Amino acid sequence: MNVLTAPIIVIGLIVLYLLNSIKILREYERGVVFRLGRLLPQPKGPGLILVFSPIDRIVRISLRLITMDIPPQDIITKDNVTVKVNAVLYFRVIDPLKCVIEVQDYIYATSQLAQTTLRSLLGQVPLDDLLSEREKLNTRLQEIIEQHTDPWGIKVQLVEMKQVDLPENMQRAIAKQAEAERERRAKVIHADGEYQAADKLIQAADIISKNPQALQLRFLGTLTDIAAEKNSTIVFPLPLELLRAFSYDKYLEKKIADEK
Repeated sequence: MNVLTAPIIVIGLIVLYLLNSIKILREYERGVVFRLGRLLPQPKGPGLILVFSPIDRIVRISLRLITMDIPPQDIITKDNVTVKVNAVLYFRVIDPLKCVIEVQDYIYATSQLAQTTLRSLLGQVPLDDLLSEREKLNTRLQEIIEQHTDPWGIKVQLVEMKQVDLPENMQRAIAKQAEAERERRAKVIHADGEYQAADKLIQAADIISKNPQALQLRFLGTLTDIAAEKNSTIVFPLPLELLRAFSYDKYLEKKIADEK
């Protein structure tokens, strides 16, 4: 009985060891395996793999896109304005081996790099560029961060500044500047309209001066507009040309012409 028990125990231990050595990696996971302290040349997974402890040690790495919130940073712009800027960083691991052996904690290292890069880059631009050139600054941030994370096997997908908090006095100054700019545009538009109207009036005056009948038609049209108001009193001027038809001189000229 004892002779059979020992092999069964050994076999059972071997089976338990093999079962314990089975690891399952999801589709988005890769396993970086160290065998006796040496890195295996290829990452394992996805699917079923064998990790023989304690000879092997596995580090699971996710290949999914990681969204990292960059906390608000106190930044002094090039024109000495203090602002707070926060951002969001999107990145993923493209080389599991590098992100394990090149850096101790790639997520923490990427976070610190993003914060320092944000402060460094935005401190080199004036406030106006910070507010109006966000797309260019986002692209520049992405390029700088990716340049440093590429040796770690990390690909930076996108960097976006979310919010820029300005001091209250600066907000009032920007509001006044925007109001003055709107007033300037309104005055320019009004002046341009007056100029165009004056130009059209000059053209209309030239046309009317060449055609007296047009002046009369314009006069009658104005009377029509005035007559629309029932409480209006209209003083109608009578042209002298009409009175000449009833003058005594005209009567004598007509009588002499009839006698001839």
